[in-house]
Amino acid sequence: MDILKEQIALRLKHSGPREVVLEETLREVLKRFRSETGTIHRLDVDKQLLHLVAQVGLPPPMLEVVKTIPVGKGIAGQVVARGGPVSMCNLQTDTGGVARPGARQTGVGGALCVPLHNGGKITGTIGIGTIRPYEYTPDETHALEEIATLVGAFFHL
Repeated sequence: MDILKEQIALRLKHSGPREVVLEETLREVLKRFRSETGTIHRLDVDKQLLHLVAQVGLPPPMLEVVKTIPVGKGIAGQVVARGGPVSMCNLQTDTGGVARPGARQTGVGGALCVPLHNGGKITGTIGIGTIRPYEYTPDETHALEEIATLVGAFFHL
C-alpha cells in the first residue's frame, strides 16, 4: 500500500487539469482495491453540498443522481455527517436507509466511502465500489483513509 500512496502523492503533484489528475488517481485506487466504480466529491461547507469532481465506472443515468449530494443524504452525505467511513457489503440489498433509492442503479455490491481531510477538516469524500457483494476490511478502510488525506490536501494546493 505504501507504493500506491507514493504513486498517488506523485500523481497529485503533477500539473494539469484537476479533473484529469483526480480521475487518474481514482483509477489507480480502483485497480489496487479491485473495484469497478469510484467517486470523489468536494464539500461546499457553506451550502452543505457535495459536488462530484471525478468518477470512474458510473453508468450515465447515475451521473445526474450523484452530481450533487446533500450532507446527510446517501452514502457520501452520511460520511460527512458522521465524520467517518461508511461501508456496505451489498448495496443492492441494503435496507439500512443509508443509500439513496437510485443508488441500486449503479449495479454496485460492496461499497466503501471515507472522508477527505485537510488540516483536520472534512473537504469531501472518496468512494469505491465493486459489482460483487464484498465487505471491505478494516485494513482496506484504513488504507483508503490514508489516500483520502492525500486527496483532501490536493484540493488546497
